[in-house]
This record gives sequence, structure tokens and C-alpha cells, in this order.
Amino acid sequence: MTSKSSVFDGLVIMLKYWSAFLMTVVVTSVIACSSDGEGPSLTASPAVVSTIAPDQTTPIAPTSAPMTPTPPPAGVPTIAPGQTTPIAPTPEPSCSRVPGSSDIAAAPPEVARNATLWPLPNKDYAGTRSSFDSRITSETVGDLEPAWEFDFPESTAWGAVASSPLVMDEIVYVQDLSSNIYAFDFCSGEMLWERAGEGPSLAPNGLAVGWGKVFAASSAADFVALDSSTGDLLWRAPIELTSTEGIDIQPVVYDGLVYLSTAPRSEEGLYQGNATGIIYALEQETGRIKWEFNTVDSEDIWGNREVNSGGGAWFPVSIDTDRGMTYWGIGNPAPFPGTEEFPNGSSRPGPNLYTDSMVALDHETGELEWYNQVRPHDLFDMDFHISPILVTTEIDGVARDVALGAGKTGTVHAFDADTGEEYWVTEVGIHLNDDTMEIPPGESVTVYPGLLGGVETHMAYADGMVYVPVINSPATFTSTSSKLGSGRAGSVVAIDVKDGSIRWETEFDSWVLGSATIVNDLVLTAAGQTVYWFDRANGDIVGSVEVSAWVNAPLVAAGDTIIIPAGFPLAPGQKPQLIVLRLPD
Repeated sequence: MTSKSSVFDGLVIMLKYWSAFLMTVVVTSVIACSSDGEGPSLTASPAVVSTIAPDQTTPIAPTSAPMTPTPPPAGVPTIAPGQTTPIAPTPEPSCSRVPGSSDIAAAPPEVARNATLWPLPNKDYAGTRSSFDSRITSETVGDLEPAWEFDFPESTAWGAVASSPLVMDEIVYVQDLSSNIYAFDFCSGEMLWERAGEGPSLAPNGLAVGWGKVFAASSAADFVALDSSTGDLLWRAPIELTSTEGIDIQPVVYDGLVYLSTAPRSEEGLYQGNATGIIYALEQETGRIKWEFNTVDSEDIWGNREVNSGGGAWFPVSIDTDRGMTYWGIGNPAPFPGTEEFPNGSSRPGPNLYTDSMVALDHETGELEWYNQVRPHDLFDMDFHISPILVTTEIDGVARDVALGAGKTGTVHAFDADTGEEYWVTEVGIHLNDDTMEIPPGESVTVYPGLLGGVETHMAYADGMVYVPVINSPATFTSTSSKLGSGRAGSVVAIDVKDGSIRWETEFDSWVLGSATIVNDLVLTAAGQTVYWFDRANGDIVGSVEVSAWVNAPLVAAGDTIIIPAGFPLAPGQKPQLIVLRLPD
């Protein structure tokens, strides 16, 4: 196995990093909105909800009226760069019950002792996004009540928040797209501390927590460690970037190291040339670089450094803690489809390794173990960027350790975890002309999945099934240009990991941007401004809740609590919030 301004710059980044245009989600007989069409409205819990004043994070006494958005407070104070405002925590009774611990010796203590909450971007090192230490089921999900909410004070062109919150030691940690970092009391929502960002993120960012530290990109050009109790700065990493590169990823912590990647995105634009994605392992104590791996296998970026760019990881790494192996999904090459001088990607001849690949790297040394490139010489911006999911399953009668991967290719793949051998590949969503390798001069071609299509957000896994959020959106390409199409729909697809067969698919008249999250017998996702819970056995929709804005970040299930980062307001009255729902005691 062998093993990105332009006119479209803002549009591509808008969904490539979980944003979208305003549309109405239509799913017959499953959406129940509040009488005034505003605020969260639980389909199976009609009366009692809590409202929260704009300047507080603890809930007011429940009322019989649905929650309605409050206007943002006038003169919201800004936080000066580098300022930290700790607030003394108020003791509260535990609302997470007793967290379960992990026996993974190399995990940071915080991760190990909170394994049943949500201590990592995708819940666990295998990236399953599945939670079973909870009373939330298809029978009880209708009893969820608002616990608290937080209004994000800032927003960017791509929304307010696009990454997964973390939950550990009775604290919720979250970073917004302005790079501000917040720590909240998990039970009450009281802010424990906050730290101002040093510049906006230009793609999904996010946090890792371990060894008494919070690790994050403080802007797209810097990576820092903070004291997890106060938010005080501890160190800055010595990562060198070109003017066209940035740090846009949620990091992961393991075995004394912090794993992250750069990507071809900066304030100058997206895929501007002279930019590659480099994966780093930093020593957690000092921020010193232990190893790095360039995801472009070419010193001169395939022969034209000035024009070409590509690679990098946009989403978090998954780690096989038994093998000591890290698994990464890698982004696309550019320019795409080409330029007037270099049509059809002719400035970058060849397969453009290691773009549109999964790569397996030794966690201690960064040595390449294997790679599998699913789309050589990609013309259509088809990143293979989704965080891999690591599972054991029976294939052809033999137990196999498998790494599941997906991306904007609109395909899901099963690779052998040791060798990268492909066991199966399954197409999801609409496919049309996506295998085109050259577009004749003067001609155009419509392609599905297009610039904003395919598998854009995280998958989830449990009990032999992988649940895949899909976006159907076309684009029109010539050999030198691209244009977004008008089709915007999505679905969630359940795939049997033994053979790649599709077991069920539930469709929406909107893009599915909320990833997939599992809690017991439910799959959770979001399409537009509505969060849905499915019966994971058959895809039937059990219930839904309409929230304050579009959801363009992953949902989190921690104990008896669901955390919804509703981060993309697209209409008057919408506002970006962190919304927390919880089962009553």
C-alpha cells in the first residue's frame, strides 16, 4: 500500500471546519419546536425547563414556559490578551456520580481517573465516542432537563465553537474559536477561570488536559500549556511556522507527550503555497519538541514550493495504547483543482504523499510504520481527515485489529492496524464523477461529494457498528476553478465493521455537522439547529431538541449529562451557547 485566498476560501473553511449556510431541517414527525420557535424544546419533556439570565451561568428556578433566548448583554467586556481571571469555585454536590478509572498506565492521571466521563476529544484513545456509564437511554432521554448554559461572548466568521468540550474532575473545559479558554463547574456551570485567546483560530482548535496542565493553541500561530487550576501560562512551544501555516487541531495527551499538527492555513489564507502539515510530539513538562513528522513526503513540496501546499491533520489523533502506535487522518494537497498556469494539479505531479491518507506513527519516535493513501493526486479537496477509530472485529472468521478511517472522499475504510492492508471500503452519500483524474480544457464537471461534502465530522463506534455523519453537497469543477453547488442534505449511516455493509441510513434535508456520539442504546447528532437521538439498532429517531444556534461541534455525553456546543448563529435571535442537559436525580 502506498500506503488550499481564493473566492472560495471562506466557503471551504466554513464547512471544512464545521460551519454551514442557513437551512431548515425537515424530518417528518420527529421535530417538536417550542411555541415561539425559540430556544431548546425537548420533544419528550414538554413543560419544565430552566432559563438563564445573560450575565450568569447558574440556572434560575424552573418555569413552565419554554426557554427563550435572552439578548446578549450590552457592552460585553473584552479580555486583554494574556489576562487570566480566576474565580473561586463554589462547592457543589457531585453530579457526575463516581467516575470510572482506566488501567492505561501511560495516560495522564486526569484522563485515567475520569475514563467514564469525557477526558479526551473523542472520549477514549481509540476514538470511539461511546459512553455507557450513564442512565441516559431511549427510555429516559425524554427526561433530560436544562442544567445550565453559557453564552459565548465572541464569535468568528466560522462561529463561536467547533471542538469537543472535555469533562473531568467535576470541571468542563472548552475553547472557543477566538481561542478563549474556559473552565466551568460541571454541576452548576459556575465559571472557575477563563483565559483570553491571543488570536482567532482558523479551523477547529480545542484542548487537552493532563498532568495539571491545559494544552491549547492560544492562536493559530502559538501553542501553550496553562495551569489547569488557574489558567496561568506555564510554557510556549518552540514550533516554527511559515507565514502560510497554522496550528488548527485539538491536541491529545499520552505517555508524557502532547500530540498536535500544523496545517496549510493562516491569516494569509487557505492553502496559499509554501505550507505543509507537520505532526509534533511535545514533552508535556517543557514543551520541547521530541519528534516531528512532515505529512508531505517532499522537501520542495512536489517540485513547486511557491505554489503547492497540503497535508496536515485537522482532527485529533487516535492511539493504540497496546501497540504504542498513533493513527492520523491526513488532509488534501493543493492547489485544487489547479491554476491557470498549472491546470489539473500539474504543479504537483504524482500521488502527493502523504495527503488523503491514514498514517501510523510510533508514539515515542514518530517513525512511520505504514500509510495507505486512498486518493492519489486529489483534484477535489477530499481530505481523509476524520480521526481514526480503533476496533477489534472478526473479518473472514479471524479476529482483526482494525483502524477505521473516513473523510471528504465520502468513503469509510477498514485498515489492518499493523500493516495498513485495506479490508473493505464503503461509499456513503451521493457519488458522481469523484474518480475523475483530469478535466479537459474548456469543460466542467459536477462532482459529488463536492468541496463541502462527504464525511466532514466525527464518527462513533459501538458493538460492531460504526455510525457515520454524511453531507451530500456537490461542486462544479473546471481544470482550474471550483464552484459550490446547491444541493445540501445529509444523513447518518450505520455500517457493520465486519464487512462494510450498510445496516441503516436516516436522512435529513440539512447538513449533519454535530458528529456522532453514542450513549447506551442511542446515537446522538445534530442537523442544523436541532439535536437528535436515534435508536442505534435501527436509526429510528427517538426524540430531538431545538437549541439556540446551529450545532457545528461534537456533542459530549458525560455520565447523565449531555453537553451541546451550539456554536454557529445564522439568523436573528440565534446566539452561540454551551448548553448542558441532565437527567434529574
